[in-house]
Amino acid sequence: MLSARAASLKPSATLAITAKEKTLRAQGLDIVGFGAGEPDFDTPMHIKKAAINAILDGFTKYTPVGGIEPLKDAIIDKFKRDSDLEFKREEVVVTVGGKHALYNLFQAIFQPGDEVIVPSPFWVSYPPMIELAGAKPVIVETFEEEEYQLTGDMLEKVITPKTKGIILNYPSNPVGSIFYLENLEKIGKIAVERGIYLISDEIYDKITYDGYTHTSIASLGHPIREMTIITHAVSKTYSMTGWRIGYAAGPKEIIQALTNIQSQSTSNPTSIAQVAAEAALTGPQDFVQTMVAAFLKRRDYLVSGLKQIEGVTCFNPKGAFYVFPCFKNVIGRSYKGRKVNNITEFTGILLEDFHVAVVPGIEFGKEGYLRLSFATSMENIEKGLGRIQKAVAALD
Repeated sequence: MLSARAASLKPSATLAITAKEKTLRAQGLDIVGFGAGEPDFDTPMHIKKAAINAILDGFTKYTPVGGIEPLKDAIIDKFKRDSDLEFKREEVVVTVGGKHALYNLFQAIFQPGDEVIVPSPFWVSYPPMIELAGAKPVIVETFEEEEYQLTGDMLEKVITPKTKGIILNYPSNPVGSIFYLENLEKIGKIAVERGIYLISDEIYDKITYDGYTHTSIASLGHPIREMTIITHAVSKTYSMTGWRIGYAAGPKEIIQALTNIQSQSTSNPTSIAQVAAEAALTGPQDFVQTMVAAFLKRRDYLVSGLKQIEGVTCFNPKGAFYVFPCFKNVIGRSYKGRKVNNITEFTGILLEDFHVAVVPGIEFGKEGYLRLSFATSMENIEKGLGRIQKAVAALD
């Protein structure tokens, strides 16, 4: 018999959609997939060569649980270069992907009775991981017309003596929103005054548009830095999702707790992948600019096309590689005599009859919305957008 904890746990919605998409494609169906949360670019060659050389050099044994020193130094240099933040090696831990950093962090700082504020729309794994730590997610809805900003006033309304953490993801998945500096400052001030941890998920910090430059909340003064734990990974920036290298940086005692938890579960991240991650952070960065330029063209085309569908609105993302259009107008209409009761039913119609895979917004805490990843070719975007337009037109 399963534990109650395991029995109540659902699989990640985004991974489930991607798996179903691949299954249908293997059956010979022409599926256009907008579900994947990973760049469609190959890992740069200099990174792959670093891994190959590590294998040839026999770097295939255990490493320190929290990561090799050259990689930690590269991470420290990245934070100094990008955010003028200074960390020591004992304030950095290397993990098996960014999700692993978050999971270990939640296990380290949350416990039963704690409350954790999660702005909605949210990444699908935040609430389950908080619950796995025994804490309670407190969902705070943000809105498209307000550019999905989380404000100090919003926080003040939901903070209680049980509040232990606030999740910040910027640029965000699924919306691509960012935080205005004034809101970051207010959030940081509240966290310091109330003794609340800030979990700053900055995995999309290099994938930004329209002149936006990422500002880490940890860079807004020493008191805020002391309440902040940054989680990150090489996955998105360097198209290394399968390599599974993430990291966290923050107060020494918290990082040590993450390392201790890791020592009793996965032990060290893969030695070869750590060498590759070091090469990613220290090597040429022109690949990133090339990738972001391609994403920008796709974003503009997709947002423009979605807005041409009657009744659809779409926030123009400032970062990441997702759009989160509002399709509330399809709910209550009919398809082939069957009423569309919610957005999940509409995504089923899209997949089964129009062969387009998208993720329903309710999985991110927002009914009536869809998440589409534009980390796919322009050809797929054009084809998929056309099919979505036909699906909406087919509704009565």
